[in-house]
Amino acid sequence: MKKIIVTGCNGQLGRAVNLFFKDNKDISFVNTDVGELDITNIDKVMELAREVQPYAIINCAAHTGVDACETEYDKAFKINAIGPRNLSIAARETGAKLMHISTDYVFDGKGTRPYVETDATNPQGAYGSTKLAGENFVKDFADRYFILRTAWLYGDGKNFAKTMLRLSETNEKVRVVGDQFGSPTSASELTKAINALLFTENYGMFHATCEGSCSWAEFAREVFRLAGKTTKVEAITTEEFGAPAPRPAYSILENRMFKLTTDFMFADWHDAIAEYMKTL
Repeated sequence: MKKIIVTGCNGQLGRAVNLFFKDNKDISFVNTDVGELDITNIDKVMELAREVQPYAIINCAAHTGVDACETEYDKAFKINAIGPRNLSIAARETGAKLMHISTDYVFDGKGTRPYVETDATNPQGAYGSTKLAGENFVKDFADRYFILRTAWLYGDGKNFAKTMLRLSETNEKVRVVGDQFGSPTSASELTKAINALLFTENYGMFHATCEGSCSWAEFAREVFRLAGKTTKVEAITTEEFGAPAPRPAYSILENRMFKLTTDFMFADWHDAIAEYMKTL
């Protein structure tokens, strides 16, 4: 029986991981969220890891409020950087593998072709810089790790698709940013990717997003089309939207390492969102 510690178990990815493996009799999950384990506290992390002696730790915990990170930098750094550091130290001591989830925000978003794993990072805001610090701590302190950079994630929880559907209830037209481009990625597809790596020795950095790309406005239109909504989408600029923290304009990631080292392929984003909409 392989024991796996999951942090952030109540988030979109944590839930998807539990759902995917629920019938697997060879795995036993130790699910933790902020109430059960403070990942920013090294003593608590070590205590749990020593008690469980896990096969792996899957870190789904993060401070993902991009705007809030700007005003709560220390809190964001503790969760997004110190947390992964602590989990890495615990993984190394107990011989566990570490699966760490990172983000497209480690790049500056000024690219003109999909980013590959070896491209230079250059985060533009607090969220990206704390997540990059987390990646670096994992590299420093864990010896058997997978870092998966994903983007535009949605699943069972608060997400863009649900927000759009809620807005469509009371609005004939919604204004959505049309000059940011990325790959909407479902938590269930990301979980399949985790499964494709976790039980291997294929360690390292992986980009992990659904295939294909679109703008937020195009994503909204597809959500409405699938839901049979007549709501119109007006594409606006990032500037018009006016969020406090910078967003990458171009955050399309190329899953190059998956393609070069595994047989795993992510679904196209159109197919993934269609599958997700069936669950609502």
